[in-house]
Amino acid sequence: MNKPTVPVSSELAEVWFYHLDRSTLDQVLPELLYRTLQRGWRARVRVADADQRREIDEWLWTWREDSFLAHGLAEEPHADRQPILLTGDDANLNGSQALFIVDRSDMSLTEEFKRCFIIFDGRDEAALTTARARWKALKEQGANLAYWKQSDEGRWEKAA
Repeated sequence: MNKPTVPVSSELAEVWFYHLDRSTLDQVLPELLYRTLQRGWRARVRVADADQRREIDEWLWTWREDSFLAHGLAEEPHADRQPILLTGDDANLNGSQALFIVDRSDMSLTEEFKRCFIIFDGRDEAALTTARARWKALKEQGANLAYWKQSDEGRWEKAA
């Protein structure tokens, strides 16, 4: 297994791990993005797999029957204007304050963000292994970490 890429900076952002075991990414990510926008922040969603990026693009347009989350893809025009930007690379084209990492994408440097979200499927052994390695590496660097897991009732609880 390759060692995960983690930030190497003295000014690390808050890094929040979201362990999915009751909900799926398409249920959790839009809600987290909505809350991020309510804070007045812009968001960047880093997804290495182009097919999964297109899936997320579709989810965000149909998030709720009465609403959608305005967003764009990094390779499309006006990426810099998007409140939520879906990308597979490091460029922070929209000046986002929040970075969302899904599908075991590399973290890269995080000092330009206020908060990073690492969302992983706890039912996927490879994703779980990657998340544990990232937690350990970030902890060793003194990062400001939080670990969120769903309760039996489906509420998110801070577990660490």
